[in-house]
Amino acid sequence: MGGARIIGESLSNIPWQDKPEGYEGVVWRYDKNPLTKWNPTRSTARVFNSAIVPFKGGFAGVFRADHKDGKARLHVGWSDDGISWDIEDEVITWRDSEGRIYQPNYAYDPRVVKIEDTYYITWCTDFYGPSVGVGVTKDFKEFIRLENAFLPFNRNGVLFPRMINGKYVMLSRPSDAGHTPFGDIFLSESPDMIHWGKHRRVMGRGGTGWWQGLKIGAGPVPIETTEGWLLFYHGVVLTCNGYVYSCGAAILDLNNPSKVLYRCRDYLLTPEKEYETVGFVPNVVFPCAALTDAESGRIALYYGSADTYVSLAFARVEEVVDYVKENAEPFHEGEGR
Repeated sequence: MGGARIIGESLSNIPWQDKPEGYEGVVWRYDKNPLTKWNPTRSTARVFNSAIVPFKGGFAGVFRADHKDGKARLHVGWSDDGISWDIEDEVITWRDSEGRIYQPNYAYDPRVVKIEDTYYITWCTDFYGPSVGVGVTKDFKEFIRLENAFLPFNRNGVLFPRMINGKYVMLSRPSDAGHTPFGDIFLSESPDMIHWGKHRRVMGRGGTGWWQGLKIGAGPVPIETTEGWLLFYHGVVLTCNGYVYSCGAAILDLNNPSKVLYRCRDYLLTPEKEYETVGFVPNVVFPCAALTDAESGRIALYYGSADTYVSLAFARVEEVVDYVKENAEPFHEGEGR
């Protein structure tokens, strides 16, 4: 196989659908989207912006579920094929390291990553305003909550899938209490998943693409490739008719991921289909999870659509990396202090 390759494990049962004949983009949608529907469980109104990982031959997920009281909470889901999901109606019960219940007031937009033998979950939690919550599980049945990673206000905490230079590394997007006029992605390091420092600015909002002019935020867990860390991210523009969320990608240096090697000028996905343009919040494509198969180079990209559904798209790593390089922003970013 020529071009970029995924560094990681093979996943022979990755959800997949071939690119439609004549389609010119590098990311294409599953033709039976969306994967979830309104009122997916008894207590929940919508499930979207969720995180999915391989687990024991099938798939497990931590799902953002907005309840009928309007609050967002986290639920576990299970699937044999990564497409049809059984989402539990009960919320995840968090306990601290001493076994005491330690429930967040709200929890949304989770990411999940396996590091060695443990699954780490990050999400936006309530800590006198939005901040980044952290927890762990090994079986998706018992969940231990760790210390929050950062002071308020912060969102979009996304861990790298391995330690880099002996440290855990997390991307985040410092914000205000509302809709984030700051809008830039930062990187932080930790020796123990508790104490976070050595903060670096990675990418800023704007650039030459107006679709990311208001704010940006890290999406799925970065994908390690022979060309660098492939980072899907969301970009937001404020139009005369409200916010529009789209999906783009960048490539970060493998040993120094605060350094951006390439960042695409043009988006990969933007709201076009009815399930992306019509819903609780219209015009949202919000990438949150990705499954990868190192052998074939396939990527299954999960995204929230219209803050109402979980949807699915597909790509090949070599095509995405080539696209990012060919449409790269004409300026350098990263290493900002």
